[in-house]
Amino acid sequence: MDRDGVERLLGEAGTDSRRLRHALTLLCDGQWWTLASVIRETATSRRTIEALLRELPLERAGDTFRVPLTDTAAYQDLLALAPPPEDPVAHLLPHYRQALDRLTTLIAEAPRPRHVLDHVSATPETVLRRALLLGTRFWLPGARLLCVGDHDLTSLAVKLIHPETDVTVVDIDERILAYIDAQRLGVRTRWADLRLGLPPSAKGHDLALTDPPYTPEGTGLFVARAVEGLREDGRVLLAYGASERTPMLAFKVQQALSDLNLTYEAIYPDFNRYFGAEAIGSAADLYILRPTTKSRPAVASRLSRQTTAIYTQGPQSVETTEPTPPQPTGPPADFAPDLLVGDWPKDLTQPRVKLSTWLAKPYAASPENVAVALPPALAAALPRLLLATRATRVRILGPDLPPPPDVLSTVYDLTTTDGTLDAVRLPQPEGEAASVLRRILDNGHAKLANTWREALIAIARAQGSTLTKNEARILIREAAPWSDDLTPLEAPLHLLSALPQAVSTTVSALTTTT
Repeated sequence: MDRDGVERLLGEAGTDSRRLRHALTLLCDGQWWTLASVIRETATSRRTIEALLRELPLERAGDTFRVPLTDTAAYQDLLALAPPPEDPVAHLLPHYRQALDRLTTLIAEAPRPRHVLDHVSATPETVLRRALLLGTRFWLPGARLLCVGDHDLTSLAVKLIHPETDVTVVDIDERILAYIDAQRLGVRTRWADLRLGLPPSAKGHDLALTDPPYTPEGTGLFVARAVEGLREDGRVLLAYGASERTPMLAFKVQQALSDLNLTYEAIYPDFNRYFGAEAIGSAADLYILRPTTKSRPAVASRLSRQTTAIYTQGPQSVETTEPTPPQPTGPPADFAPDLLVGDWPKDLTQPRVKLSTWLAKPYAASPENVAVALPPALAAALPRLLLATRATRVRILGPDLPPPPDVLSTVYDLTTTDGTLDAVRLPQPEGEAASVLRRILDNGHAKLANTWREALIAIARAQGSTLTKNEARILIREAAPWSDDLTPLEAPLHLLSALPQAVSTTVSALTTTT
């Protein structure tokens, strides 16, 4: 270990040696560092930092290290004495210490990352700085922000700093949606698998923010859905990072963005920092993208050829080597479907519909028996697939089907065997509260509060009294303030599970008032 090895690395890096010189400066400043902290502070890949460490004389204390003070003089002329590029909102951080403390706690207590969804937690400082940048670049009072995926909890940071902003989160992870709702900061939560569609209530936003899977497929999909959720003059804020060693990967992702006909208004280098993602330096740039008049046709074209493999890890990764589970070859002999949903062999003669279309709008006909082929990559959509129809019997086939939520027992008699879920629709229940709940769940594509309102009005009429639409709305909002403007299909499971009690509350209140 000597200076020659360090000089060799710096020479090989050329103009990009500034990252290495920054790391060397930190290691010579007398403080103790961990590998993860050096990577995150310098936004340099783990491989590059490890190559530097192999050339340095280090003293260690547990998992921390530094260049001994007696050796730092040998490297003084190699250090990067000027600071990195200025952070556009760093000067604001001292004014938000309480918010940073709160975010630190919220992130520490949040559900653990799921590697199969490419979750890597952003630092509390990062999500706070995202909120601050939004407020310094855009006028947020009354603005509508859509978070397309939000494991980082940026939605909570925005509501803490800019409570007057209307914020909606769409996410596939039920745990994240429940956790965000539990904070009671006024964030709307919607369930969505973006490969299947964007919830109807997630349209018309002024701004969208996303930190997607860092693959061309994942970034292209998440940004396309973000554009779909915008008004014509909106903006997309995108966090995306790649290692300094893999410019070709960054090019492919940027090509996916170019295919959407977006303009680049700004790129803030290394704006986002993470606990993990050391292969890309625990950092990502922040892009501000603006749609053009050609973006929406490009988005529609992009979404028409969507695949399920969008992640960097796990069975849904773009490079997975795991064998694809076999799809059903046809409906079982004991089940004669009138309609096939999903991917089925081409030689079957029954009418068929895509999973995404099935969830997007009511099916025009009224089939009695429906067979659904559900690949494991889309298994989280199972409850919504069952709520999307009034068919008498639904059979879902696929490997590793998740257990159906309890709220579906209001609608179906459910039987699960290996690779098959049979759902037989129950007769209409007795009792006012049960009938209201069933009416809501039988209308999966309709706005939940509208169906609920009409059911309460019908009960009042049957009791010989009157209930106005406004009076019904007040009862519903008091029992379920989250219920405006969403359908049962886009409601997170924790809200659907709360629905029976909320319905009972409104029916009891109706009986008391009438």
